[in-house]
Amino acid sequence: MARRIVITSGKGGVGKTTVCVNLGTQLSKMGKKVLIVDADFGLNNLDIVMGIENKIVYDIYDIIQGKCRARQAIVNDFFNDNLYVLPATKCAFKPAITNESLKGIIDEVDTHFDYVLFDCPAGVDNGFLRAVCLAYEAIIVTTPHISAVRDAEKVCNILKTMGIDILNIVINRARGDLMISGESLSITSIVDFLDAKLIGVVPEDDEINNQLLVGGEVTTGSQAYISFKKIAKMIVYGKEDIYDVMKKYKGAIGLIRRKLKKII
Repeated sequence: MARRIVITSGKGGVGKTTVCVNLGTQLSKMGKKVLIVDADFGLNNLDIVMGIENKIVYDIYDIIQGKCRARQAIVNDFFNDNLYVLPATKCAFKPAITNESLKGIIDEVDTHFDYVLFDCPAGVDNGFLRAVCLAYEAIIVTTPHISAVRDAEKVCNILKTMGIDILNIVINRARGDLMISGESLSITSIVDFLDAKLIGVVPEDDEINNQLLVGGEVTTGSQAYISFKKIAKMIVYGKEDIYDVMKKYKGAIGLIRRKLKKII
């Protein structure tokens, strides 16, 4: 049976899909067979981010309607043989899409995978509840902004009431220069506030901001790439190895870097 992990946040725009795609990519590069499920019906864009929209013939709704079998709707990634995607339908308002129907699909396919990742929609409405019901673990994505952290706290509380005991945090778009100068929420304060396990910190990276993506994956060797690789290893092996976003801003050289960054 696969490990089922929902990638959620509560707040939109914090980078759930980016985290989901890059985590799935890194797990697949470690030899794990990974299925990413687009659980965002209506505003789905996972296929576009991964560059596989032209490969899609069937989606989840087609499976529910009996137009195809689940394995016929699953699409293999262009660049990673171990990475697969189950695309969402483009309309959220379909009564046949129930928790039970989706669970039946995932139960059918998850024995063929090591990991199933669910790209959760923003908010805490029915779409969120649908995605969470399919998972056993959760990764809450937040940015170091008070509004994002407060929304993440609400999600953490809801997940606990739904019986999701394994709650992990990924802090995305972290700026080490602002954290070390006290101009941004610190990693420690975020973790303490959310009361969940930190498994990764992803730095603010121009490779993501400029959308220099290859099939949804950040450029190999970039700081974001390194951080996602560490997160994947943390999930598989459980060994803590958090990317240090403040490292290059410490000391005399770091002070110069911080000043230059403010000028630029």
